[in-house]
Amino acid sequence: MTHSPTETEIKLAVPNARTARKLLRSAGFTLARRRVFESNVVFDTPRLTLRRASTLLRLRRAGRLCTVTYKGKPVPGKHKTREELELSVKDPSTISAIFERLGYRPVFRYEKYRTEYRLAHGAGIATVDETPIGTYVELEGSPGWIDRLAARMGFGESDYITASYAGLYLDWCRTRGVTPGNMVF
Repeated sequence: MTHSPTETEIKLAVPNARTARKLLRSAGFTLARRRVFESNVVFDTPRLTLRRASTLLRLRRAGRLCTVTYKGKPVPGKHKTREELELSVKDPSTISAIFERLGYRPVFRYEKYRTEYRLAHGAGIATVDETPIGTYVELEGSPGWIDRLAARMGFGESDYITASYAGLYLDWCRTRGVTPGNMVF
């Protein structure tokens, strides 16, 4: 979770969590937060107003933590950069009811297991996201930091993924002829 109003990130596809951990350790990362199950619910209007505007309203439960996130429209580029506002909430049922009273409804659920890593010196974060459609390393920090760390792990700009998990899931369904639903285990 970033504390800056703007997030810059990329995803990198990796074969599995074990490979991801090895890559991160070899790049100097150490474990910052143990593996936790995350359940995410994306809210939107019946006309998908937020999706059409490339924005996001999400409620995330990760262990005992619950976070509401707004993500603004991404700025075009090799990294995904956009406004991100987050707020910890104690009562996910009430915030869900508030969203629904305001005209938002759950439109997509996705789950993952996330493990967080950090460098001893550095202003970025790396996560290993194990999802139903594959495993990804996510690098979040300044563009230069992301590029240096991706290169240190053997990745180039052509490996950068800026799509959301919803977008990756829809592509995954399309290539397999699967009717999309929710990205859950």
